[in-house]
Amino acid sequence: MKTILIICVTFLSGLFLVQEDVVVGNFTPQSSLTEVLISLGDKKPLHYINETNDSLINQGFEIVTKGRTIGPDGKMSHLQSKYFTCIDCHNVMMEDPNLRKSDPEARLKYAVKNEIPFLSGTTFYGMVNREHWYNDDYQIKYGDLVKPAKDTLINAIHLCTVECSQGRAFSDWELKAVMAYFYSIEYKLEDLKLTSEDYEKLNSFDKEGENKNLIAWLKSFYLQASPATFLEPIPTNERELGKNGNVENGKLIYDKSCMHCHAPGRVTNFTLESSKIDLKFLKKHMGKNEHFSLYNIVRKGTYALPGYRPYMPNYTLERLSHQQLEDLAAYVNS
Repeated sequence: MKTILIICVTFLSGLFLVQEDVVVGNFTPQSSLTEVLISLGDKKPLHYINETNDSLINQGFEIVTKGRTIGPDGKMSHLQSKYFTCIDCHNVMMEDPNLRKSDPEARLKYAVKNEIPFLSGTTFYGMVNREHWYNDDYQIKYGDLVKPAKDTLINAIHLCTVECSQGRAFSDWELKAVMAYFYSIEYKLEDLKLTSEDYEKLNSFDKEGENKNLIAWLKSFYLQASPATFLEPIPTNERELGKNGNVENGKLIYDKSCMHCHAPGRVTNFTLESSKIDLKFLKKHMGKNEHFSLYNIVRKGTYALPGYRPYMPNYTLERLSHQQLEDLAAYVNS
């Protein structure tokens, strides 16, 4: 972790210089949320960048989605991880219809409507606009491991590359590219669903005065952190085994979540299909207190092992509700 902190300090002091004051103009739906807040007098984030371009953004996009890209030397970079890419766990588009709350039921409907995966990790869309990472029970469970990363995005990224993806830390140029890409998918004012009255209020700010109340008001339209509540598996004698679950919703979760990693050719050697054989296997183990039980694996996840580094992250309550777990069980039992 000391290495992560050193990387962060070097990166911030050497690559991203402080930008000149933003020119204040009329705020529109396409206005960058970061620039609006800075215009109002908010402090620049520690991870703030002052320059970017299409080439840099594209490099960052390829690193996030493919794990590698053409580097400054004109050669293909080494894979960041042999086991995962960022999008195995994270979306890169908006996934919550209401940015003020983390609601897995609403998120599943949104995922279906917009044809995106339903994943265990929070989206990268708008990540640069948050103020905290590795929140709540991550801090309780992992303590000193995540402490340097909970309030510092660069440290959070490096922790994820090394621990979560079981890979290597980004080099300076890779991190610069990834941050450029993340800023290309930050929130715009239109994402906050402001009303015409809200825009009028926002555009009437005092250019020479204090706008702390206006800054706090604008930040109230979206979460500053993604909540995370870890849960123990429901005891075997209390499991409903899908009795009150919705089979249709369960199939959506199976297709958009389970199959994202367990489909043939994906990131794990425990492959699944929507076949009677695979569903029968899952059904057989569901009520047991063991590794292959849906109730156990969803809430506890697995750890990387020597010789087999891919693992399954746990689903927090905010990423998969109790009811959705029952829906999944109902589909497997159907």
